[in-house]
Amino acid sequence: MSRIGLKVIEIPEGVEIKNENNFVTVKGPKGTLARQLHEDMTINIDGNEVTVARPSDNKLHKALHGTTRSLIANMVEGVHKGFEKALEIQGVGYRAAKQGTKLVLNAGYSHPVEIEQPEGIEIEVPANTKVVVKGIDKQLVGAIAADIRAVRKPEPYKGKGIRYVDEYVRRKEGKTAK
Repeated sequence: MSRIGLKVIEIPEGVEIKNENNFVTVKGPKGTLARQLHEDMTINIDGNEVTVARPSDNKLHKALHGTTRSLIANMVEGVHKGFEKALEIQGVGYRAAKQGTKLVLNAGYSHPVEIEQPEGIEIEVPANTKVVVKGIDKQLVGAIAADIRAVRKPEPYKGKGIRYVDEYVRRKEGKTAK
């Protein structure tokens, strides 16, 4: 039995949900999100609660049950509060800057790396070694943060690179002379 799929989603004040043939639209103070969900799942909206039910106990329906509930819950949380991922840059000469809608990263390459800010995402640079990615779509925020991190992944010997703020990088010992 899916424990996550059975949880009820509470709709906060100011958030509106519509469901038409499992095309769920969520409107809130931060924006609007829409997503087509699997047609086998049953989505019930009762007042300020949303429940997800599955038609049978076969393996696919069990997997879709929790996933569908989580997707709807993330949409509700995104339009109500929003999501953010914070990254930090470590290394001598490594820094970030914002030029218009572009994020410019100097990460030890012979050229600066430019990342365009997609629609629906806000990239902030509070300090030249900190980058914050904000938005209402959890999947898109995570993807953009992963793209920024992939420019220069943290390496285990000196710890240089771009990492998430809460990420732990396991350090290795270097070569020793005999």
